[in-house]
Amino acid sequence: MYINNAKMCLIISMIVSWYITKKLIPIFRHKQLGQYIREEGPKAHLSKKGTPTMGGIAIIAGVTTGLLIGKIFTLDTLMIIITMFLFGLIGFIDDYEKIAKKNNLGMTPKQKIALQLLFSLLIALYMMIFKDDGTLIFVPFIKKYIDFGILFIPFVIFVELAMSNAVNLTDGLDGLASSVTLVFSIILIAIGISKQDKILVVTGASTAGALVGFLYFNWSPAKIFMGDTGSMALGGLLSAVAIVTKMELLLPIIGIIYVLEALSVILQVTYFKKTGGKRLFRMSPLHHHFELGGMSEKKISFLFSFVTLIFGIIAFIFS
Repeated sequence: MYINNAKMCLIISMIVSWYITKKLIPIFRHKQLGQYIREEGPKAHLSKKGTPTMGGIAIIAGVTTGLLIGKIFTLDTLMIIITMFLFGLIGFIDDYEKIAKKNNLGMTPKQKIALQLLFSLLIALYMMIFKDDGTLIFVPFIKKYIDFGILFIPFVIFVELAMSNAVNLTDGLDGLASSVTLVFSIILIAIGISKQDKILVVTGASTAGALVGFLYFNWSPAKIFMGDTGSMALGGLLSAVAIVTKMELLLPIIGIIYVLEALSVILQVTYFKKTGGKRLFRMSPLHHHFELGGMSEKKISFLFSFVTLIFGIIAFIFS
């Protein structure tokens, strides 16, 4: 039954996302709500200046519509939607600050972290208060559950912050974050079917549909970017799904690209400071290293999506 619901969710969320994205592009162009390109970024990106951003609004709308018609509306589903909206709100404020002030700084790091901590704490407390097995964590490979107890709170906060910021770092090329997250969503559907977990199946289908609709306009050359509105929302969404379905430790496996993108920034900064200005990568995050090496944006998106698929299959086998 829920498989048919998932199909309907995928189609409806795709249509909603596609339609809203199509409508947003001319509106954002007219309002001059365009991307501001970092001066220290790849020079080839300067031509993208002014491309409409905040397309994540359409993704959020598509996912929400899919979940609402998925006929599995529970407290868990509501918490997933709320988390997606709250993290999307952080991204929206950040995007608006960048556009309004015509710079690429947006919110301060302290402001972002403070809000992320607060919103992460909400879902941690929800799991501890409303779920009898709320503090249990599923461990892949050994396929057993471990009770984290009070340590569950900092664990959830770490998962939410790490995931939302890692997805945000991945959103640096046309179609990259969208395509990688699309593959991620398909893996969620597969795991959900194998475990007969309706939330995983329907959420995965709704997210996949919304991303397909958005990718139609976001694929290189992109007519619109998801912005922090979309990347933060997707990070919050995926981590919330993992938390309520006990799949937190599968996140870094399926989301290996997110991990590598974040790790490349950490390594680059650390190496730069330790060596007095030398660089480990041509540029970070990792996708810029490949880009400056001569690889096209499309090829990078295909490569990173393929890696996500391979690690997603590994996660599926050991889930």
